[in-house]
Amino acid sequence: MAKRIAVIVAGIDETYQSSILRGIQSAALKYGFHCYVFVSFTGMKDNKGHDDGEMNIFKLPDFSLFDGAILLTNTIDCPPVVNDILSRIKKAGIPAVSMDNNVEGHLHIGIDNCNAMRDITEHFIKIHGFKRINYISGPMDNPESADRIAAFLKVMKENGIEVEQQRIYYGDFRENSGREAIDYFLEGALDMPDAIICANDVMAASAVNRLFSAGIKVPEDIAVSGFDDVFESYNMRVELTTVERPLVRSGKLACKMLNNVFNNSPQQESIMLNMLPKYTESCGCVKCVTRDADDYKEANIGNFNRIGTINQYMSLFNSLSCELSGADNFKEYIEIFKKFVLMIDPGEFYFCLNEKWNYQSEEIYNILHEDKLQKCYEENINVPIAYCNGRFIDDVHISLKQLLPQFEFDENFVKFYYFLPLHFRERCMGYMAINNCALSLHNALFQSWCITINNSLENIRKINAMDFAVKKLEKLYIQDTFSGIYNRNGFVNATNDVFRQCASQARNVMLMFIDLDGLKKINDTYGHAIGDEAIRAIAKILEDSCKKDEIFCRFGGDEFIVFAADYSDSDAAGLTANIQKKIMEYNSKNSGGYTLSASTGYVIAVPKIGEDLFRFVTEADKKMYETKREKKSKYLRAD
Repeated sequence: MAKRIAVIVAGIDETYQSSILRGIQSAALKYGFHCYVFVSFTGMKDNKGHDDGEMNIFKLPDFSLFDGAILLTNTIDCPPVVNDILSRIKKAGIPAVSMDNNVEGHLHIGIDNCNAMRDITEHFIKIHGFKRINYISGPMDNPESADRIAAFLKVMKENGIEVEQQRIYYGDFRENSGREAIDYFLEGALDMPDAIICANDVMAASAVNRLFSAGIKVPEDIAVSGFDDVFESYNMRVELTTVERPLVRSGKLACKMLNNVFNNSPQQESIMLNMLPKYTESCGCVKCVTRDADDYKEANIGNFNRIGTINQYMSLFNSLSCELSGADNFKEYIEIFKKFVLMIDPGEFYFCLNEKWNYQSEEIYNILHEDKLQKCYEENINVPIAYCNGRFIDDVHISLKQLLPQFEFDENFVKFYYFLPLHFRERCMGYMAINNCALSLHNALFQSWCITINNSLENIRKINAMDFAVKKLEKLYIQDTFSGIYNRNGFVNATNDVFRQCASQARNVMLMFIDLDGLKKINDTYGHAIGDEAIRAIAKILEDSCKKDEIFCRFGGDEFIVFAADYSDSDAAGLTANIQKKIMEYNSKNSGGYTLSASTGYVIAVPKIGEDLFRFVTEADKKMYETKREKKSKYLRAD
């Protein structure tokens, strides 16, 4: 039986994560591991709700159902989320390899960040003679970032160089941080530096571009260094001085370490990989990089192909976004999505939604009360899109523990699934799972696609919620909420067309007026709750008595009316008798102490064209009062 490995990572559009994942995938094929990669795309500025919704994906795996885990928790910029992941893995008791972050109790693959950063910093000071050096850091709660800046500051102190606080910018390892750091330095009160040391290549590359756009040359005016060696020099404005790092090898080694544990083979707990400084153009060690025509030709072809692929998928994404935004309902949304699934040609694709992701009976309340949002995955999952073995499979439902539908497949064929969250801000709606996709997932374009999917799904959810709200409002408009039957508005809407047809076709209409006898006495004697019970009893009797397309309503207070087309006098008399019979049956079973009684009166006539229905109500009301007076007179004579 193939082993199942959970991989935890954020931001697979970055070269660091992508390179390690390539190594994991390559080794997984060798060792026969099924890998389940749980991915978030975080780092949205001023949008904590989005990041919280993204990181919810890390709550999805039940680690007790996995054989091992590979953790890139250094990519997750949220200590509580990281701590929760580590706690759940510890509870599950499975072996885990932590990349770079050295976590007690887990296997570890790391590098000596301190020595590598020491080499770069000493090189700038001792070889180039730089004294005024700025630093662009990653987040301080990231262990690697903390080690690198600590080494930088230590070397600066050892060489008697004071580092003003304004010369340090704290970023998040992402591209924007490099640009923002240069703006911060340009706007600051201190002179621009001789050199800028960056905690990774991504920030260094964007810093170099921002310097050039500000008219500052690298390295002539300011030298720059990076860390990790994740860029091809052909695609850089200048070749970066950096630290070479075996990222793909790290991914392969993580799988090898787990395989050794599974096979009870000897395995050291922590492995530190060597890193070598690479001094090139950006610090001034190389005046220019000499490349021949074949090098440029190969680089241009590669860039051309990449741009072509990006344009192809950008066009596809734009088309999908437009179509999905035009969907009027969930069924239409799913059919549009299925066409797109075929276009990206995955081995498998699953669109998994919480059973109550669109639970409408609570939706109006939830729109107004954000604290009631669905923020976790449910036990029951619906899969409206399940694509496997070249076909769509309908009506698929699974439990959360399954994660994926259990279709037949060759156990020897290794699977590499990516799990992405479906959410809108903090609202958790479900997740997607993709295996063996023709579309590269390791780029910012895929992140944009995920955002499009989430936003369009939220749009459908809101359309459904608004439709539900409108129906609720319509119901409130036409329904008497107290008794459950039509109110006056509902009665008018329901009878309007029939009444006009009867007028134009010279057909009879019947209007019956019903009034509950002695309601005040019931209220005064037994209380208003019992009086309310009597009103609901009459409404139920009308529901049980009207079986010939009659339309009835609570007209107001203790008054009810019934309308019917094509009624004869015998029909009306029969309905009256049936109502009185059911009142007697109610009284025979009623233990409330009161006697239910109602007076009725009706009129039958052919309406005139343009005549108001309520003329008939008035006439029937008069007939009802005649009946009520006869009752009172009869009671008085009996007394």
